Amino acid sequence: MSENVREYSALESVPQEARHYGFWDMVATWIGANACTSSWYTGGVMAAVGIGGAFAVLLIANPIAYVIMALVGYMGYKVGTTTMGLTRASFGIKGCILPSVLNSIQFIGWCACNTFIAAISMSFLFNHLFGWPAFGEPNSWWVMVIGIVLCSILQILMTVVGGSYSIKYGERLAVILLIFLTVWETYVILNHFPLDEILAWTPPAEMRIRFGEAMDVMVAFSFGWIPAIAEFTRYTKDKKSATIAPMIGANVSLFWFAVVGLFGVVTTALITGAFDPNTSDPSSIVASLGLGWVAFLVLILATVSTNCVNIYAAGMSVANIFPKVNNKSILWGSSILTLLFSLIPVIIGSFLDAFMGFLGYVGLIFSPLLGIMLVDFYCINKQEYDWSQADKVGGAFWFTNGINWRAVGCWFAGVAIYFMMLRSDLVMNTTGAIYATLICVSIIYYVVVKFTQKRPALSNVGKVQSHG
Repeated sequence: MSENVREYSALESVPQEARHYGFWDMVATWIGANACTSSWYTGGVMAAVGIGGAFAVLLIANPIAYVIMALVGYMGYKVGTTTMGLTRASFGIKGCILPSVLNSIQFIGWCACNTFIAAISMSFLFNHLFGWPAFGEPNSWWVMVIGIVLCSILQILMTVVGGSYSIKYGERLAVILLIFLTVWETYVILNHFPLDEILAWTPPAEMRIRFGEAMDVMVAFSFGWIPAIAEFTRYTKDKKSATIAPMIGANVSLFWFAVVGLFGVVTTALITGAFDPNTSDPSSIVASLGLGWVAFLVLILATVSTNCVNIYAAGMSVANIFPKVNNKSILWGSSILTLLFSLIPVIIGSFLDAFMGFLGYVGLIFSPLLGIMLVDFYCINKQEYDWSQADKVGGAFWFTNGINWRAVGCWFAGVAIYFMMLRSDLVMNTTGAIYATLICVSIIYYVVVKFTQKRPALSNVGKVQSHG
């Protein structure tokens, strides 16, 4: 296979001549990543904080999250490796195993959420074609299982066969189709109800959530993409493609699609007279608006395309743990686990409960992790990692028996801080627990490293220092 088309392993540094993602490729990739059914669903959940509160959350939470994503994206571009590969520098060659495992679970969880949403679309499509019970109707569980299996097969074929190239071109097609669908849905929504009536709607008091809770939902959604960014920016041709392009694509598409989901839920509430966050999924909204079977096909294709990014990122995290295992074998394993995880909402009987619990997991894990990674690269190591040390026993990233216990300790402290923040009314009425935790852990890690960092010997003054 020629140099410019092969897939690089999780630990390899991609050379400049093999980088094939340009600026607009990255814009399209991250438009496609957020121009998805889970963005609609999350926007629909935002309705519980009210229209004004939902817009405030979208305009505050997401731009901050995607600045953080751009910072991690630059790390991937500069070093040329994956996001979880980068954790070797901050957590150690063995210490990176824990974040890699938890990140794999995170992306498999996102795949499961998206697969379930796509299966909902399939259930409505099967209802139209064969009269089978659609999602939400009695005895629809077996139809959902069929939809989950079929969606999983499509995702496996696209991800395992095509790799990053398949994802790139699949996302382009999905973006075009979804733009048409969102324009169509927006027209139908505004045709049903005037904009001022939608904006005047308020959720029932007993179902309203606090502003900080809504912030955490949206931040967790956006943070879910950050551990995948370097998997793609390591293939970018220049700095702007690695930083500015993802911010543009992710912010624009998430805002648009979340607003469409928000308006769709409100319109459904106005039509039915009842607000039910469990029907925030796009398929239920599309069905209530009568958009037809073509819309369900678009939703299915878009979700499968987005899930390929998740499966690919999950596979690269596993590859960081087992660098000698073939990439395609790892992707097969990740795809099969996705299928199994997708059945969880069927078993527990509530997709909303599973989704909200999963977002809590994302916030708990990645708010301290990202704080440590950013401080380590930008503040401690001044944007320089010697990647020749990535798997060198006794090298710069070996620390103590392969583990940087300072980073691990600060991460565990961050988990405790996160739970403390959840109990603070001040935090949960304002910023939410995720950003508050990230800031606290960033400060703690910087102070800990500075106070425990070994001083260089006089004979080494002026020489390049290894990672502290």
